[in-house]
Amino acid sequence: MSDHGLLFDTMVYLAAAVLFVPLAARFKLGSVLGYLIAGSVIGPYCLRLVRDVESILHFAEFGVVLMLFMIGLELDPKRLWGLRGPVFGGGALQLGVCGALLALGAWAVGLPWQAALVAGLALSLSSTAIAVQTMRERNVLNAPIGRAGFSVLLFQDIAAIPLVALVPMLAGGKTEGGVLAVLEVLAAIAFVVVAGRYLTRPLMRIMARTGLREIFTGFSLLLVVAISQLMNAVGVSMALGAFLAGVVLAGSEYRHALETDIEPFKGLLMGLFFIAVGMSINFGLISEQPLMILSLVAGFTLLKGGALAAIAPRLGIPKTQRWLFAGLLAQGSEFGFVVFGVASRARLLPGKWDEMLTLVVALSMALTPLLLTASAKLSARSADEERPDDVIEHHHAPVIIAGFGRVGQIVGRLLFASGTRAVVLDHDPDQIEILRKFGFRVFYGDATRLDLLHSAGAAHAKLLVIALDDVPASIKLAEVAQEHFPHLRIIARARNVGHYIKLRQFKIRHIERETFESALRIGRRALEHLGVAPYEARERADRFRLHNVQNLEELLPVFGDESRRLSLAKAARAQLEAQFSQDVDSLEGHGGEWHPEDDRDGRQPDDDRLPAARASVRPDAP
Repeated sequence: MSDHGLLFDTMVYLAAAVLFVPLAARFKLGSVLGYLIAGSVIGPYCLRLVRDVESILHFAEFGVVLMLFMIGLELDPKRLWGLRGPVFGGGALQLGVCGALLALGAWAVGLPWQAALVAGLALSLSSTAIAVQTMRERNVLNAPIGRAGFSVLLFQDIAAIPLVALVPMLAGGKTEGGVLAVLEVLAAIAFVVVAGRYLTRPLMRIMARTGLREIFTGFSLLLVVAISQLMNAVGVSMALGAFLAGVVLAGSEYRHALETDIEPFKGLLMGLFFIAVGMSINFGLISEQPLMILSLVAGFTLLKGGALAAIAPRLGIPKTQRWLFAGLLAQGSEFGFVVFGVASRARLLPGKWDEMLTLVVALSMALTPLLLTASAKLSARSADEERPDDVIEHHHAPVIIAGFGRVGQIVGRLLFASGTRAVVLDHDPDQIEILRKFGFRVFYGDATRLDLLHSAGAAHAKLLVIALDDVPASIKLAEVAQEHFPHLRIIARARNVGHYIKLRQFKIRHIERETFESALRIGRRALEHLGVAPYEARERADRFRLHNVQNLEELLPVFGDESRRLSLAKAARAQLEAQFSQDVDSLEGHGGEWHPEDDRDGRQPDDDRLPAARASVRPDAP
């Protein structure tokens, strides 16, 4: 900590986070890089607002522990047992290949073989914190790439235990404890399993009966801290111990309560951990040996990334995603700080190699978001090269559906069930293979390509349904279709108001905002449950729809002028408020209540019983 005290340090951490993380998110660099930049700015090598980096790093590592505990809560023992093959098979393959390649590289730059072996194995480990956080942000944790990545990370946490014991042996010392140490580890694991199954649940029940939320939260944190300290005392990774405890409690009735209580602490401490990593970047050493440091970082990233991409297909990852997998795990591990610290104290690493390797790990973490961006582009290019666009059959179908995700599937199924043929274009190879198993005619290809649209029969088709999830691709497709196939009527899906406006600027009239109608129906049901007659609730929803569409149409000419846009939005809100004030007066005059006899038979009216309400809506209203 600094000389200013805890409150000042806390203010510095929070100010740095709220300044740099939103900026990083704004430029689509990810929250992790934002935290790392914040740490490097306030750390001892820049503004020097915080100097005691090591103590902060040790404290913030508890965020990684909480993260592994929460991951364990999502995996019951049966699911974990099902991962045994990927964990021990895939994990051992990754550690062996990357460790051997990096050890050879370290030996080639002048390290003794003992130091090169430790350096290679330590650098082959990946950051659990960064990789899991990134997979969660990208929503791929349950995809094949996420399951393979997590299995490798779990094996790395297990392998880190013997790696630390290997350091003093290679340095000429002796490991302490021998067989006794192994027995202690097994006894600690057995205690966690038994206590979690037979002791923790009754204690949680007692805490829950107090009715005090803060007591239950305190006990949840105490549980994780106690297990972590127990594992640490016998030489086991605290994160691995917390993960094991989470797995044991995965079937508990208190699982969701534990997740809810621990999530805020996990998020804050994870952010603090990344800030501490950023503060540990030694810019002084970079200025002393810039060429050496940059060469080490580049060589490390290329060797490890290349090895990961090479073994990715063996781990069940599609070849089109192998570079993305490499980008996820190409960085060094927070456990590398521990290994190089132990190696330094054992005098295994000569000169300043411990500091340089620690810096390489920190810099590789900082480069991860940029590396992921580059690997995503490589994966996309690999997908294009790996598989050419399909040859389109049934090219005289009257409908072309671009995008067959959650929106396009519903449209397609409705058309197919009605006997209407359609050509479906999608750019997800895995999705296509699944859909073809169920008899759908889905073809691989980028729908924004003019030649593919020609092959799909756009010159003869009557209708194009744009159901793409990617907003820029959707807008580009609308532009291409309007320019080259003006006869083609277009129905488009809009993600939000901004997307709607851009599509309307291409004179597309039939646009559906994907959440608008469902939100209106929820609002109608809410009004009905509050006593408003179903017919009146339907009328109010229709008036709101018309008002909203009219407001958007008025925004079209001035959408680029922020001041005029805000002025129109305020006027529209005032108009809507006045309309609903009249509605309230009308409702109060009616008595403010609805009774079943107000409707003929007391049932909620169906759409076909309300011709007047249905006629009040323009047929092209979004």
